[in-house]
Amino acid sequence: MSRIDETHDPKRRSWVASANGHPDFPIQNLPLGVVSPPGGAPRAGVAIGDRILDLPALLAAGLLSGEAARAAAAADGATLNALLGLGAGPRRALRTQLSALLAEGSAERGRVEPCLHAAADCALHLPARIGDYTDFYVGIHHATNVGRVFRPDNPLLPNYKHVPIGYHGRASSIVPSGTPIRRPNGQRPRPEGPSFGPCERLDYELELGLWIGPGNDLGAPIPIGEAASHIAGYCLLNDWSARDIQAWEYQPLGPFLAKSFASTISPWIITPEALAPFRAAQPPRPEGDPQPLPYLLDAADQAEGGLDLALEVLLATPGMREKGLPPHRLARSSARHMYWTAAQMVAHHSSNGCNLRPGDLLGSGTLSAPDPEGCGSLLETTRGWQQPVRLASGEERRALEDGDEILLLARAERQGCTSIGFGECRGCVLPAHGS
Repeated sequence: MSRIDETHDPKRRSWVASANGHPDFPIQNLPLGVVSPPGGAPRAGVAIGDRILDLPALLAAGLLSGEAARAAAAADGATLNALLGLGAGPRRALRTQLSALLAEGSAERGRVEPCLHAAADCALHLPARIGDYTDFYVGIHHATNVGRVFRPDNPLLPNYKHVPIGYHGRASSIVPSGTPIRRPNGQRPRPEGPSFGPCERLDYELELGLWIGPGNDLGAPIPIGEAASHIAGYCLLNDWSARDIQAWEYQPLGPFLAKSFASTISPWIITPEALAPFRAAQPPRPEGDPQPLPYLLDAADQAEGGLDLALEVLLATPGMREKGLPPHRLARSSARHMYWTAAQMVAHHSSNGCNLRPGDLLGSGTLSAPDPEGCGSLLETTRGWQQPVRLASGEERRALEDGDEILLLARAERQGCTSIGFGECRGCVLPAHGS
């Protein structure tokens, strides 16, 4: 696991004034992304307060050396895949040198300052070329809540507590925060037979995304004790779901068109190094639950393989915007509610010899809390569409309507540490094609 060092010091401040006290991007974070400054081509950048540090410009100015320069050189392009594939050593060296350059009292401020762009003026892109996307189902409270809707007497299937359930998703339709989401068309079940048209039960899913760093050779599984070193960072993920289409198509092969139309991610890669102060022990399994099989069980992973992240979902509707009302909070949850750790997901994914590659993305599955205020989807919040959400605007929602905007947020907080955030994961629903 990543170690705590001087880059995490809560007393460390930046000469970039907006970073000090910034809710997401203080100097203790330094997430990686791909941005386009005004009139410029996409390039690697690092968020610091309300500014973005241009990595190619910093490298060209001769301000990086050794492994940090190697990492920045690998990121000299429109994707971060090569940097992610280098692993923790160069990534940590880059973080250390960037932290020193941006810290108050840095002798290099005059040379670094020209490499900064105003974040508000930059376009944010996907940080990596996503070769493959796999969505897991490790949020046990979501799995239980959804199971109760369809199987009240037996909500969890027998395999759930033995194996990290997942399915292969569609990488081409993953988009960065702020990209509008077109309501999908598809087959919808009817008593008289299916009809084709716009989804009528559009939903969101509150998830955590995992970026794969170094991969593995085909046929060579990643041992659970090494799995954490193959994770290059984290993001937020909204796995939009067309529930009515999914209800018709998911048997016998699982989700297909109900999921593949779009997934939204926050565009910044929050590194394992930034999250080191917020590692947590995996919650002990309830009495009577089976222990993981040996290939999924590692003492160090159980001791600090969890993440202490507060998660939040907000909804803004056209009616709320017209009345000047703030977004409505739909849910508060936590990454602590993952039944399987990130390392267990990686180890299981590769256990059959599947080769993971730098820039692959894994989704955690919906991370609901055990209480009613922590449901990570409208399917759960409305108890299977039966109890609408009532809004201050006088509107009600059982499912998302055109013009609705969903915002996911994540924040890592711990006493004695500087809090960091993930940035926004935002998407607004557009009418279906042909509507």
